[in-house]
Amino acid sequence: MKILVLSLYYEPDRCQSNGPIIRALCEDWAAAGHEVTVLASFPHYSCPAVWPDYRGRLLQFDRVGPVRVIRSYIYVPPNRSSLGRLLNYLSFNLSSFLAGMLSGRQDVIFAMSPPLTIGLTAWLLGLVKRIPFSYNLQDIWPEAAVRLGMLRNRRVIALFEWLERFIYHRSRRIFAISEDFRLNLQRKGVAPEKIVVLPNFVDTERLRPELRQNDFSLRHGLNDHFVVLYAGNLGLSQGLEVILDAAEMLRSTQDRSGERVLFLIVGQGSCRDQLIDETIRRRLTNVRFLPLQPESDLPLLYGAADLALIPLKKGITEHSVPCKTYAIMACGKPYLAGVDPGSNVWKLTEEVECGWTIPPEDGTALAAKVGELAGQSEELARRGQRGRAYAEGHFSRPAITDAYRRGIEEMVVSAEVDQ
Repeated sequence: MKILVLSLYYEPDRCQSNGPIIRALCEDWAAAGHEVTVLASFPHYSCPAVWPDYRGRLLQFDRVGPVRVIRSYIYVPPNRSSLGRLLNYLSFNLSSFLAGMLSGRQDVIFAMSPPLTIGLTAWLLGLVKRIPFSYNLQDIWPEAAVRLGMLRNRRVIALFEWLERFIYHRSRRIFAISEDFRLNLQRKGVAPEKIVVLPNFVDTERLRPELRQNDFSLRHGLNDHFVVLYAGNLGLSQGLEVILDAAEMLRSTQDRSGERVLFLIVGQGSCRDQLIDETIRRRLTNVRFLPLQPESDLPLLYGAADLALIPLKKGITEHSVPCKTYAIMACGKPYLAGVDPGSNVWKLTEEVECGWTIPPEDGTALAAKVGELAGQSEELARRGQRGRAYAEGHFSRPAITDAYRRGIEEMVVSAEVDQ
């Protein structure tokens, strides 16, 4: 079977949203004997522009292991305004459609959100090629954007809501990452038999527990601190100002062994410069920033931490399931999640007891819990071990990628029967 995959990102060796997920899916499908072609944008995740090696081009044909990758032009705006974001998405819609037309013949299309607009390209290519398309739902748009204040114009919101319904109802199958997403889709009139719930996965072979004192912690001077780590996108949905609020309250806090609490923020995103400026303004010496790290260093990065953070803004956790949750669990680290009661992460934490939850955007609660946990090494270790065991049993890569593969194969068979 020939599979055409649409993904905004397919970049090498980067800790980034959805990147490791889509690569693992494609590699495992290729290993199962399928011919996989990916349509992706020119790499641009880790900097405010397309990477230098790709500038001045429209298309580039690559091969990443067993996977054929066709990269295409994308406009990267100088700022993250609504108009800039829209032009960013639409430029990829146009260039990826062209790439798809030059990609040859396929049997099925798999489109991975975000952005929502990628489903439109999948539909158009499916129409022209006369093949079915499926849609992988990683975020609920435009609801999440409205809650974040990224979308305020009523006409624009109405347009995206129309596009959302259009994509859902024309896709042959929707792969949703949680039961809450399934319920959201059904409330919008999507047929239950079209929805398949498959959680995101984690490579438990690659992401494994590491020693607390390792090469990364030594290199960055972390061994004499109680390290509270946030690693990931530094964007609007995380509400990362709460970390600075907590750090301000814990300026001189030490754990029971006398180690000072240090908040380590690792990653890239639209809010990074603002967070750094605010840290300097408040003179927070217990907050440190590091740039985006190679994906290969992720186990060492989490190994160097005592406690990981999963902060989100109020109302967002119904429409988003942070992928970092599974990575943290696989690395055997406990986490502190600022999420809404009843959300997916809240339920997971309650069931597995692999971390703790606090109200979102509550700096006082964050500071109090970090102060309470600092130095409780035995309880931290117990919860980290529970998370690792659960990740191995429920979120392993082979089981989930194989379930996706079977779902796509069944979709192609049913489409052929209908014809």
